[in-house]
Amino acid sequence: MSATVVGQSSAKPSEPKNYLNADHTLKSWLLSVDHKRIGVMYLIAVTFFFFIGSIAAAMIRYELTSPKGILLSSEVYNKTFSAHGILMVFQFLVVVVPAVLGNFLIPIMIGARDMAYPRLNLLSLYMFITGGFLILTSFVLGGVDAGWTFYVPLSTISETQISLCLVGIFITGFSSIFTAVNFIGTIHKMRAPGMTWYRLPLFIWSHYATAIVVILGTPVVAITLFLVVVERGFGFGIFSPELGGDPVLFQHLFWFYSHPAVYIMILPAFGIISEIISCFSRRPIFGYRFVAYSSLSIAFLGFLVWGHHMFLSSQSVLQGIIFSLISFILAVPSAVKVFNWTLTMVKGSVHFSTPMLYALGFMGLFVIGGLTGLYLASVDTDVHLTGTYFIVAHFHYVMVGGTILAYLGGIHFWWPKMFGRTYSEFWGRLSAMIIFIGFNLTFFPQFMVGYLGMPRRYHYYYFAPEWQFYHLLSTAGSTVLGFGFLLPALYLTYSLFKGKKAGPNPWNAKGLEWEYTSSPPITENFTQPILVTDSVYDYNPAEDSKMYEVDEEATVEDMNK
Repeated sequence: MSATVVGQSSAKPSEPKNYLNADHTLKSWLLSVDHKRIGVMYLIAVTFFFFIGSIAAAMIRYELTSPKGILLSSEVYNKTFSAHGILMVFQFLVVVVPAVLGNFLIPIMIGARDMAYPRLNLLSLYMFITGGFLILTSFVLGGVDAGWTFYVPLSTISETQISLCLVGIFITGFSSIFTAVNFIGTIHKMRAPGMTWYRLPLFIWSHYATAIVVILGTPVVAITLFLVVVERGFGFGIFSPELGGDPVLFQHLFWFYSHPAVYIMILPAFGIISEIISCFSRRPIFGYRFVAYSSLSIAFLGFLVWGHHMFLSSQSVLQGIIFSLISFILAVPSAVKVFNWTLTMVKGSVHFSTPMLYALGFMGLFVIGGLTGLYLASVDTDVHLTGTYFIVAHFHYVMVGGTILAYLGGIHFWWPKMFGRTYSEFWGRLSAMIIFIGFNLTFFPQFMVGYLGMPRRYHYYYFAPEWQFYHLLSTAGSTVLGFGFLLPALYLTYSLFKGKKAGPNPWNAKGLEWEYTSSPPITENFTQPILVTDSVYDYNPAEDSKMYEVDEEATVEDMNK
């Protein structure tokens, strides 16, 4: 991608302040409308919720090392796995990539100085934090024992703090909607002159598709969960059969959002992987338009497959066959991305830096998660596997192996740009390998014990002690995985204070954020207006030249053209 600066001065400018040191007061951060600072505050918030959710996960794994349970009562166990699922899904996986990396990078990648609606962006942050605070308060005041799916009639008759928790999720949902509105407005109206749709980075395409899914799907689940609160508070017969309601209606409404929510989590991850593989293969992504259109295809088809979660929930055989067929069709655009990434590396010169190791780990785990999803999309095998640990393993391979590894890859890739400091490549590569090994050791045994019939959400399994071996493997793997997650927190934090200063483009990458901003960027992102003249996907990989040229004769009229 080539660009021209307009009105470039011949005098050597003094080094401008960056967004981090422009103002050091707490007020300047808490009231900032700078998209970069908001992204950093999101980073702190989602890390906190991930930490709490991980503690709950560790309690679950160590509880299951014994067939009769060793730490928790049945009631506390139910509340613990509910807390783990709620925090990880609603307060981490759904928001982490768009809120952190999307907020930080989208304006810079398209040549804008900020989001289209900066104050709405700040409001979305505080709604996210408020919703998370209410969710944590519900755990403290008595807990939630309905799982993260809140299936009725359990969620309507439970005497735990479900209503307060649902209000928190409702508020968090509106935070996601506001962020999605901001992304769409920014991508449509704030692109630099010359930044056409087919010059957009694939990171932008994936976030644009995600924003569409959020806007269309989140209001459905928000009103559904709000109706559960109304039913609990006023006794209206909406979902509970004893009040004349229909529990299957809740499942239809919930999964109409919650299956697209899978792609809210994974589509931004696809964008990260595309950028990393292109950079460290030293060539553009093979089949740029196919990859871009596959994101839109996934967003569209994701709304048509919710019924494959309900093969055993009073659906007709014809409905089951149709949902199964569409689920198999949905695998095609996902496969397009994997094949195109692979062909990009085959024709490229691959460098195994830390972000690339995370990207390769993502590809391996996502392929396993995707292929096992086809078992669950098939009606006959789903009858045997539904409600077992096979589903738990599949979900985590896609969501944890997919979203979190891509997020870590993105954080390591853009860390020098975000904070102007480099980290230890040795520790980065080591952590990537430990996480990959620990993840497979944690969740692959769950495929096997699930296939053998181990039900999910069970507190004990003394009736089948032969399953203990698989749970011991899984718990040992979770210990390794936890150590792997802890390492980046340590060496990245260390790099903030002791890391070497990074240049504007330490990876020799292509794109506006690398070739035309400092590390870290200034508050306004760019010192001069940008005029984009060609695409990052049109450059010659054999030439290692800068993609942005300074044209001192360029004028504002050139920009207007």
